[in-house]
Amino acid sequence: MRYFLIMNPGSGGGSKEKVEKILTIFQQNGLQFDFRLTDTLEDAYTLSVEGNTKGYDVIVAVGGDGTINRVINGFYDTKGRRSSSSKLGVIHIGTSPDLCKSYNIPLDLEQALNTIITGKSQQISIGKITYTCAYDQGLEGLPLQPLGKINRNVETSYFACCANIGLGASVARSANSGIRKYIGDYAGTFVSLIKTLFEYKSNHCSVRFDGQSEVLENVYNISVGKTTYIASGIKVKNQLTLGDSRFYVLIIKDIGVADWISVLRKLYRGKKFTDNKAMSLRYASSIEVYGNSKNPELEFDGDPIGFLPCEIETALDPLDLICEVQ
Repeated sequence: MRYFLIMNPGSGGGSKEKVEKILTIFQQNGLQFDFRLTDTLEDAYTLSVEGNTKGYDVIVAVGGDGTINRVINGFYDTKGRRSSSSKLGVIHIGTSPDLCKSYNIPLDLEQALNTIITGKSQQISIGKITYTCAYDQGLEGLPLQPLGKINRNVETSYFACCANIGLGASVARSANSGIRKYIGDYAGTFVSLIKTLFEYKSNHCSVRFDGQSEVLENVYNISVGKTTYIASGIKVKNQLTLGDSRFYVLIIKDIGVADWISVLRKLYRGKKFTDNKAMSLRYASSIEVYGNSKNPELEFDGDPIGFLPCEIETALDPLDLICEVQ
């Protein structure tokens, strides 16, 4: 068994000691491994592509949610196909461990290492999101591929947990500005959410769910996800099973200041709720959100990346994730 460790020593405010401990444990167990340290998130992607190309049995992402997401992206081509049979291992040393909570990956360092060495895995479905790299005013109110127009400024990425269109992207940008380093992941995200609520303006949004077009009015956020966790303690109870090709789509719209207390209580408790004018939950296999100049940014797996319009569907191949199989 050959392991390739992609390690971000800067995750979680700096984790040099954890990186050294991980390498020591791999050596003590006589495992055959190589490792590389990253300076940027793009390094994590490039190294993941390299690891998949060289045929390592297990590629281990050591870092936070951003590092893990970029490593996942290195497993796929632009069509949604896996580029190798490598498995993904995760050692979380950053903030917002949503993937770990969703798929029974221990947060304790030694337990996480033991899980990787044991090597049991399950296949999980991965979201594929196609979007524009920079906002194009010419795509206002249009889908990603408008009839008769070729959009050359398009990127395809992958996510394991959730994508947010609208307010969520602004919250992620604020939370990632450094506040979580001082007051923690949960509190930092909550403060960023409250701050964003006072500044954010809702708007109308043209969408297409499984080919059916509609206009959503006074939209604050659209969450498109595979797992219970949206971000940093925010969660939504859903009916998706492990191999489900669909996404849940949580829509928050048409609400006043008084409604936010009820909405936030439901999101942080993560309990089943009844659809109302403020919150609704549906399921779809394909989601398209049209160009919108008022709030064009989107985020997935915790980082704001890209702009509307976007298309979301499930990757053609599942990912083999090492975890504590239930």
